[in-house]
Amino acid sequence: MARILIADDEEDLVRLLKDTLEAQGHQILVAYDGPTALEKAYSQPDLIILDIMMPGLDGYAVCRQIRDIVPCPIIFLSARQSEMDKVKGLALGGDDYITKPFGLKELSARIAAHLRREQRAILQSESREKRHLAFPGLIIDLQSRECKVHGKPIALTKREFDILELLALHPGQVFSRDQIYEKIWGYDAEGDSATVAEHIKNIRSKFSKYAAGTEYISTVWGIGYRFNKDI
Repeated sequence: MARILIADDEEDLVRLLKDTLEAQGHQILVAYDGPTALEKAYSQPDLIILDIMMPGLDGYAVCRQIRDIVPCPIIFLSARQSEMDKVKGLALGGDDYITKPFGLKELSARIAAHLRREQRAILQSESREKRHLAFPGLIIDLQSRECKVHGKPIALTKREFDILELLALHPGQVFSRDQIYEKIWGYDAEGDSATVAEHIKNIRSKFSKYAAGTEYISTVWGIGYRFNKDI
């Protein structure tokens, strides 16, 4: 899970957030003032929850100093509700702004969404680096988003290619339908993860025209799907 820095001078709030996020499996760093938040931010956490009104340095100043060298998402917390305060926080490099008081479920959902977005960015970066994936009888060109089975081009829809790319970049790893749906369609998408099964069925059907009997994507019953490492 993620390493999260919570910076806020309200000790009871920090304790509550720390207990909640640790229960979700995250590793938590804490700071009760601006200078400490600045120091701990340089340890490159995966996400920062940053209060605006803190002693020593306010959250705006902390964000301004770290933004160019600490790329992780920053979620501002503040009792200030004016539009200008929110605009200032986002303009300085914040990724989100939540006003106090707030619900723990909402904050947890936003944290999860930002972390998923970061993971998708990492996957896309990996994709660009690995421009081609080669398996017996199958070539996947990640740059042109084309694939060939035994030299024959396969016409895949955008979603079908996205699913194939995700699984092929992690051969042997099992993904549940819900995981695939969230990674491909997005956390806020409206729909049903059951559509994943239909897309995988279509991929298999298209591949079978030129590779009958070869199972590139296998079903792990009761869990999900995986791309076979040894075909």
